[in-house]
Amino acid sequence: MTIQLRVFVPPHPLIKHWLAVARDRDTPSVLFRTAMTELGRWLTYEACRDWLPTLDVMISTPLAPCPATMVNPQKPIAVVPILRAGLALMDGAQTVLPTASIYHLGMVRDEETLEPRCYVNKLPEKFEPETRVLISEPMLATGGTIMATMTELTNRGVSPDLIRIISVVTAPPALQKLSLQYPALNIYAACIDEHLNEQGFIVPGLGDAGDRTFGTE
Repeated sequence: MTIQLRVFVPPHPLIKHWLAVARDRDTPSVLFRTAMTELGRWLTYEACRDWLPTLDVMISTPLAPCPATMVNPQKPIAVVPILRAGLALMDGAQTVLPTASIYHLGMVRDEETLEPRCYVNKLPEKFEPETRVLISEPMLATGGTIMATMTELTNRGVSPDLIRIISVVTAPPALQKLSLQYPALNIYAACIDEHLNEQGFIVPGLGDAGDRTFGTE
């Protein structure tokens, strides 16, 4: 059976609403941050389906014993925000995964070559076996940054089929690169836009997510 990259665009009205707020060029920075927090929350919620490790237990209600299912606390979960824009989704993601470990990875893109350069790497030398990793990256455009991130993670023992990516806006170039090298990946996005412009920005997109989040436009 051929494994193919799966990109989920949840048809949730709240995701659509906050995407519209984030896209609007007249949205002020403070409200843009709120939109990104909410998108991080709802996309993480969707990404956790059939992904979080669970175990069956017996509990006692006030009336009687009862079988229950809980998230397995023995299985490690990590969140990797790609700095700096990935931080915009973090507050929302952490409300869904409050016990996850956070490992920062800083990437900057050369505006001439569009190639990524790593300037911060707080990943462990090796992840524990069966670690689930959630990557927060608001925009998947040329694919350079996310491919470099995937290399860093897989070199440290993370299995691609245990990785989930949450992204607000995605584009075909990045998705095609990921599909060729990491077909077992699952991506949860608010939308898939049509193309990139000559500067490598997604169109229609939402502009520079980092600048709009931190008010540095």
